Amino acid sequence: MKYRTAVVAGHFYPESAKQLRAEVRSFVGSVTEPEIQAHALIVPHAGYCYSGGVAGCAYAYLKSIATDIKRVILLGPSHRVALQGCAISSYDAFSTPLGQIDVANECYRKLLKLGLVSISDPAHLLEHSLEVQLPFLQYCLNDFQIVPIVVGQCQPHTINEILSALQVNDSSNLVVVSSDLSHYHPYQQAKILDNITINKILNYNNTLAGEDACGCFAVNGLLDYANSQKWQIKLAKKANSGDVLGGKKEVVGYASFVLY
Repeated sequence: MKYRTAVVAGHFYPESAKQLRAEVRSFVGSVTEPEIQAHALIVPHAGYCYSGGVAGCAYAYLKSIATDIKRVILLGPSHRVALQGCAISSYDAFSTPLGQIDVANECYRKLLKLGLVSISDPAHLLEHSLEVQLPFLQYCLNDFQIVPIVVGQCQPHTINEILSALQVNDSSNLVVVSSDLSHYHPYQQAKILDNITINKILNYNNTLAGEDACGCFAVNGLLDYANSQKWQIKLAKKANSGDVLGGKKEVVGYASFVLY
């Protein structure tokens, strides 16, 4: 088997399995509404000290459906490699300090056959937007596989077609889209900009740009699909790095959502 090893353990999140498990546990302890059965999450991907608490408020909604979910379609932006369209990898499993997660290779084969993705190991090799979600999934879920996809520039219909092809409206599937919000604005300006973006997301506005959210292409596609499926959207939590660690000259915005 070919493994994609963790590359940001010890940087974005703890390298120690014990410490990592304890940290994630502290993030997902929030009270949720048990009647909400999540189909998808939108969650940030900064270092856990910055955005772990925001992400955890969405992941907490998986508690009531953890045993049902067998496959997670994971979509995140490409930070390291210029990419047009969507890229899968040749890795059979992704690893973190909490263990390995097998890739649902049959999903990869289906998407390749339909011409919806390409293969690019370099796009996955150093990409943190997908990796930082894995410990949350490992802590919250039981026996599951992943379909990790790095998303480059693409139209919403491309993501819609991928989600449709994988039949993600089935209760055994979960979609996780990884995205931060605005980057490096002063604190008050960032709050204004991020509130505009949050309202767009809550209203299924699939015209987000990179300055709104770094994962805009995947978010736009998910919103397109969610609207077609009549899913509802709930804001789980919002914050920015200035709320967490104090520096407010240049901040990064975060928000998490549950789609159900």
